[in-house]
Amino acid sequence: MNAYNLKNNIDNNAEYPKRGLMRRIIYALSIFFVVFSVINVMAYFIQKNSNAAVFKKEEAGNAKKAANDITKKNKKIYKSLSSLFPKGSYIVIDTAKNILYLKNGDKVLYQAVVSTGSGRFLIDPRNQEKKWVFDSPRGEFKVKSKIVEPVWVKPDWAFIEEGTDIPKNYNDRFEEGVLGDYALGIGNGYFIHGTLYTRLLGKPVTHGCIRVGDNDLKIVYKAAKIGTRVYIF
Repeated sequence: MNAYNLKNNIDNNAEYPKRGLMRRIIYALSIFFVVFSVINVMAYFIQKNSNAAVFKKEEAGNAKKAANDITKKNKKIYKSLSSLFPKGSYIVIDTAKNILYLKNGDKVLYQAVVSTGSGRFLIDPRNQEKKWVFDSPRGEFKVKSKIVEPVWVKPDWAFIEEGTDIPKNYNDRFEEGVLGDYALGIGNGYFIHGTLYTRLLGKPVTHGCIRVGDNDLKIVYKAAKIGTRVYIF
């Protein structure tokens, strides 16, 4: 190695302590910066979470107040609706589920599986203008009659279904023992009555009347009075 090169090597090596010091300072500053940043980030999240906790606490308080307000409003609405319920017991018939409810206010006192209208059509083959739809009526009705051991007065369609002639003698229309022990008349020839076909309860198979099993019918019959409201939907 020549003198120039040696001198240059010595000078360059003389810078090493200064460069090492700078590296240590930069390294220390870097660590300080990182630590400072971490502390700031932690402080930010602590503050954020603290604010969130306060917000959630306030939010929970507001939600509780809103729930209380809704409860109060619901009570007022329910009180108003309660005045719309019929006084005393009344009957509700759900034709979709084939269930009869005996109710008082909003309380169900008793319920029974029934059969309702089938919705079938019947046309008199001898007179195409005579048609029947065997559907239970919908709406609000009242019990108009209470009958013990009712006798069925067969209408024209009953004979047409059987394929027999319509009798000229009115007394030939009477048929006993097919409507059960009791019947509640609700108008227009519709009754809540018993049935011989208990295996079909729960199905829409009637000609429009409401068929009820014997034990259930007895309970409903005793609870109903002339004027008791009947709601069918």
